[in-house]
Amino acid sequence: MTTQTTDPLVHSSDETISHELQQAGAGSANGAETPSQQNRVRYVPTGTGAAYWGPGSLMTFIMTGKDTGGAFFLAEMSILPGGGPPPHIHHREDESFHVLEGKLTVRVGADTITASPGDSAFLPRGIAHSVKNTGDVTAKALVLVTPAGLENYFAEVFDPVVDRSAAPPPPGKELIARALAVSPRYGLVLLPPA
Repeated sequence: MTTQTTDPLVHSSDETISHELQQAGAGSANGAETPSQQNRVRYVPTGTGAAYWGPGSLMTFIMTGKDTGGAFFLAEMSILPGGGPPPHIHHREDESFHVLEGKLTVRVGADTITASPGDSAFLPRGIAHSVKNTGDVTAKALVLVTPAGLENYFAEVFDPVVDRSAAPPPPGKELIARALAVSPRYGLVLLPPA
């Protein structure tokens, strides 16, 4: 028997959490949740989020705007040596990286940051930035985007992953064409490689 409490954030079992997640529904048309769906516990088991191949990287969605009422988007990126997002500017979102494994070189405006495991970098909107794995092993980082919405760009532009254990394909002409066509709708400016 499962005991329920009146506080939606207190649960007596994982079964209760799963049930409440199923009852939450899809939210509003723009992906944000209705007020009755906000402030609910979210649980995302490892490896269950949607995954996409980006430039030299694997991006796995952890929580999207649908999960957070539009507050933020959280993903894990696995970036091969030499890979990572080329220079770009977000006009709508701030972006933060927290390095879990490997080494990333982050260029923000005229500054260059070398981030190692445990290091974090905050990249405010409106400033050109890029991230590159300058190490010799795959780097992993948590990526936090505030507010949410950019996950829709990644889902539209990047290639869905079928086999998470495979190496990412090189970015093809189709991906680049999609990125150039779609970026303005998301307030994103793609810049030439540095």
